[in-house]
Amino acid sequence: MAPSLGRAPDLVGRRVGKAADETGLLFVTLLEGLRRTWDFRTWWGEFVEQCWFIARVTSVPVLLIAIPLGATISLQAGDIARQLGAQSGTGALVVANMITQVAPLASALLISGAGGSAITSDMGARHIRDELAAMEVMGINPLHRLVTPRLWAASTVAVLLCSVVILSGTAGGYYFNVVQQGVSPGAFFDGATSLLQLSDLMVTLFKAWIFGFIAAAVACYAGMNCALGPVGVGRAVNKAVVTTSILVFTANYVITMLYQVLVPPRF
Repeated sequence: MAPSLGRAPDLVGRRVGKAADETGLLFVTLLEGLRRTWDFRTWWGEFVEQCWFIARVTSVPVLLIAIPLGATISLQAGDIARQLGAQSGTGALVVANMITQVAPLASALLISGAGGSAITSDMGARHIRDELAAMEVMGINPLHRLVTPRLWAASTVAVLLCSVVILSGTAGGYYFNVVQQGVSPGAFFDGATSLLQLSDLMVTLFKAWIFGFIAAAVACYAGMNCALGPVGVGRAVNKAVVTTSILVFTANYVITMLYQVLVPPRF
């Protein structure tokens, strides 16, 4: 028992050190991928292809998720507002929540789950087939050629998906709040605009943009450093999705906290 207790601190130390190494390599992957952004002629074609691919695999799921989300928030908020005698304020709650919190997180999780898993699988397959090593032998930096377009494609599509989530979620909330619960359309939209500022929308799109970079960077890093074999690729995909979710929720908390401190909410 004593030797095992003595080895426990060493085991914890090794795991902490490994986590710190992986975090450092992840940031190196992100920063090195962004370093040659100015040389867009080398990655423009891959960027367009990745944008189309990510948009294709996430466009339908985002609609299937955003409309029920808006409807659920509308039903819950409408029920509480009706009990408090403030049913006309349901639109403010629905639209404010969709814009400030739900839209960027939903777009980021879709980018990670659908597009990010495909990016991880693609990078892992290239790693297994030694394509990445072959590119280095030919004098081509795989981070500049493969990671850079995926970073910008994921961030661009994340902003577009965030806008789609806002529109479709608001439409779902409008239907259930106005058509089903009898709130007037004017009261729905007047309450929505009373709590929001233009800066709220800008910060939301900025968060979606940052979350897209995070999802693509984690996916590329996990795929390029996965264990050899199909099992290694599968584990890398699972690791990338989990890691992205943790980093996205952490970044969302930090950005939201800073924004609320710097820009007081409207009452």
